[in-house]
Amino acid sequence: MCAARGMACMPYGWVRSKTEATRPGSGASWRKSAFRGPSGYGASRRPAETEKTHEKNSMKRTSAFAILLAAVFAAGPAAAQSPRPVAGLPSPPGLNVSSFVLMEQETGTILASLEPELRVEPASITKIMSAYAVFEALAAGETSMDEEAVISETAWRMQGSRTFLDLNSRVSVEDLLLGMIVQSGNDASVALAEHLAGAEEDFAVLMNSIAQRLEMTGTNFENSTGWPGENHYTTALDTAILTRAMVRDYPTLYGMHALREFTWNGIRQPNRNTLLARDATVDGVKTGHTESAGYCLVASSVRDGMRLIAVVMGAASEAQRAQDALRLLSYGFRYFETRKLLEAGADFGSARVWKGEETVVGLTVEDDVVMTLPKRASEGMETRVTVNEPLIAPLEAGQPVGRVALIRDGETLAELPLVPERAVPSGGLWQRTRDSVLLWFE
Repeated sequence: MCAARGMACMPYGWVRSKTEATRPGSGASWRKSAFRGPSGYGASRRPAETEKTHEKNSMKRTSAFAILLAAVFAAGPAAAQSPRPVAGLPSPPGLNVSSFVLMEQETGTILASLEPELRVEPASITKIMSAYAVFEALAAGETSMDEEAVISETAWRMQGSRTFLDLNSRVSVEDLLLGMIVQSGNDASVALAEHLAGAEEDFAVLMNSIAQRLEMTGTNFENSTGWPGENHYTTALDTAILTRAMVRDYPTLYGMHALREFTWNGIRQPNRNTLLARDATVDGVKTGHTESAGYCLVASSVRDGMRLIAVVMGAASEAQRAQDALRLLSYGFRYFETRKLLEAGADFGSARVWKGEETVVGLTVEDDVVMTLPKRASEGMETRVTVNEPLIAPLEAGQPVGRVALIRDGETLAELPLVPERAVPSGGLWQRTRDSVLLWFE
């Protein structure tokens, strides 16, 4: 179920703390110099390492105790299909596809879905994971954008979409990434897999280890390209989880997915994601197609600071997958918003402290609460504060001394701990003795 995997399928969204939404820069076409500056994608190792450090710092700021009450899951696994209907909110678009998911990036809230955990053939959507694995290697310093790979006969002979790499030529990791991401080149994908892992099957092991780490429980990869295989499958939900992780973990490198074209060997090929040209807010992500998989598309868009991810699997045509993804994105942006409902350090009054050096301490919360809600759903929301009285010193900074709950129409949407603004040490013998007596009369 979605809740067990760190995201929400609730009507009002998931609570995160101090999470910053990031929109990578996008561009209409690839320019070689884009990787070269200190703020570029990372032709050398340093920018990638810096990006990974930013990820780690971001994760440190994420609270483990800002929680969502999961009563909506009492009905069982079927509850994961889509959010519970909200009064006055139109139903999601009805799409004639195998499965789809619409997810909000910052909170991970699923806004709409159809068969989100149905196993499907991913086709070239697989290359999102292949790119993620290469980005991870760049961040770890295991390779660099300038490092060159030798194009093997296996890579050179790949069928399907190709970058048209020459046999035994040396091609940089940077150009191979562009060939794989923009042109969907199977030869580029295999060349990257062999360069990083020695053989494509070993790279698939790496891909699956990442999938396991990201809790993509309905996914297994056999190759780096998406070539059909009996045990090569994923789900719309897992694909959304992966895309969200890429945007979060490697926001700058993710920007490669916004490039509309790439030229190699004198052959200019456009990005197969036609939404890049149709909608200026779309900056990725990847298309896929085989006869058995149908037409698949992962699209991501940012409007008014909110990013949505639409995953469409098994459409009947290239035009339909694009139109369906746009319908999902339009639905999400029209009817939902992501808002900060509580801010870290907010003032929640004060409370009496007994047996301490001080008799009164201010109360606050340590984390932001960010939620994805139907628009105007936050109107009439109540903040309810409960203090576990009496508060007896010593009190540590950050020690839970109560709860703050967000309530709407009688339903608790989120809770998080109420904490002292500062530590309060124990008072002297006289103070402790005096307060012990006074507490008898409380």
